[in-house]
Amino acid sequence: MPAFVTLSGRLVRLEPLSLAVVDDLVAAASEDRSTYAFTRVPHGRDEMVSYVEAALAEQAEGRTMPFAIRWLHTDRVVGATRLMNLEYWQGPMPWPPGARGAVGDVPSVADIGYTWLSASAQGTGVNRESKYLMLSLAFETWQVHRITLKADIRNVRSRAAIEALGAHLDGVRRAESRGADDTVRDTAYYSILSDEWPVVRERMHARMGLAAAA
Repeated sequence: MPAFVTLSGRLVRLEPLSLAVVDDLVAAASEDRSTYAFTRVPHGRDEMVSYVEAALAEQAEGRTMPFAIRWLHTDRVVGATRLMNLEYWQGPMPWPPGARGAVGDVPSVADIGYTWLSASAQGTGVNRESKYLMLSLAFETWQVHRITLKADIRNVRSRAAIEALGAHLDGVRRAESRGADDTVRDTAYYSILSDEWPVVRERMHARMGLAAAA
């Protein structure tokens, strides 16, 4: 399974998710919960502990890499995100079809998801840089073939942020899951492929004021 890392940028540091930051996450999630209409975010300490423990269990299986997001401007943990649904295409094809294959050294494809931020960190560039750090790890270190990003079709803000990255809309899966508001959710699926990453990276550099480094 891939080695866990801390990812540092100008605005944020993505740190390995752990039970040590539960209280910080509870405080972040309690700021203004009206911003989570389409995002399922743990509420209260008990839910947050369960949330972190479930993420760590998947991490132990090599299926996810969860992070706490630390906003360097305030030195506070302001949310969480993860590289998830890690698939490993090395080695023999798993049998029977649909069975999970053996975990390899690095994933072949991954999703970015379970991202949420405190109300005070939204719209500040924290989300964009967090995505950039994870995309850089996935494409440049792991050399994945594809990153998938998903959003409730009604979540205009999240979809706009994903589209601003330059991600391709693959389509909408109808009745894909139970939504955060307990309705049946349609989900928009986006992807970025490895040969698209250089253009996406340059676009993100420009948006983050790093054009000279592109």
